[in-house]
Amino acid sequence: MILVTGAAGFIGYHVSRKLLQRGDEVVGFDNVNDYYDPTLKEARLELLRAFRSFRFVRADVSDRSAVISIFEQQKPARVVHLAAQAGVRYSLTNPYAYIASNIDGFMNVLEACRHHGTEHLVYASSSSVYGGNTKQPFSEHDNIDHPVSLYAATKKANELMAHTYAHLFSVPSTGLRFFTVYGPWGRPDMALFKFTRGMLAGEPIPVFNNGNMVRDFTYIDDIVEGVVRVLDRPPQADSHWDVQHPDPATSWAPYRVFNIGNNGPVQLLDFIAALERHLGVKAKLEMMPMQPGDVPSTMADVSALEEAVGFRPKTTIDEGIARFVEWYRSYYRVS
Repeated sequence: MILVTGAAGFIGYHVSRKLLQRGDEVVGFDNVNDYYDPTLKEARLELLRAFRSFRFVRADVSDRSAVISIFEQQKPARVVHLAAQAGVRYSLTNPYAYIASNIDGFMNVLEACRHHGTEHLVYASSSSVYGGNTKQPFSEHDNIDHPVSLYAATKKANELMAHTYAHLFSVPSTGLRFFTVYGPWGRPDMALFKFTRGMLAGEPIPVFNNGNMVRDFTYIDDIVEGVVRVLDRPPQADSHWDVQHPDPATSWAPYRVFNIGNNGPVQLLDFIAALERHLGVKAKLEMMPMQPGDVPSTMADVSALEEAVGFRPKTTIDEGIARFVEWYRSYYRVS
């Protein structure tokens, strides 16, 4: 049995569905909060409930007793931990939400994995951990000591906490640094969703850093494929790990981190142009300065992921946006 935290969320829904489709038994865990429209989360859950092998627990990962209870009752062999407080900008005004969910919640999951012999913990990290790094593409082998948002700091903390538990208690863990995930059933607070809604309403869309932004937009199906392949391959201790030349991506403990990005960075204005083509609407751009906590460019080196599990993301921006627009028109019943 596989426990998926954040199962009502964007990535959690898609990962749960993929696991259920291949025949796994899945228990979803989510507090279904109102960070964005809970109706969308409930709609995702309804689709998952169509599978007989899916069960759902409505609770918060920051609730220690609830986490302990789900492990004691369901005894998951593997865990995909995707529950977290997301969003860089939101962390500027609501910092305590990130400590409760991303630090306290992750601590609860680690402790539960420790005491219940979990075979593999796969958890969501983020490309934001690269922070002030300017050498690109970003590599897991590079130092990440300069986060530029609290959200990024909590994600780096997760990686450090996971390594500690891999070392002290042999909890096999893999952190996945997601790069700008998009696609059907996406989060309404993310760029593609907000741009689509604004363009269809004839409203100006905010374009930060005056459009001088580059992102490694990664389609959701590619993210899911990477997550599932990694889940099936628990990390082993690196017998060649050199204490004189420490590699941040591996360890003497059963611990790994991987980038999952499209490995094909796109200019933000080109991304908007592709959306214009598929919506048949010309965007009204509201040029704005760079926002605190943001970075101008993200590019992923995914060679380590490809070497480990034989997969690299491949969906083009044009394909991904076309699928998102088709879903958006259907779900919101707009022409």
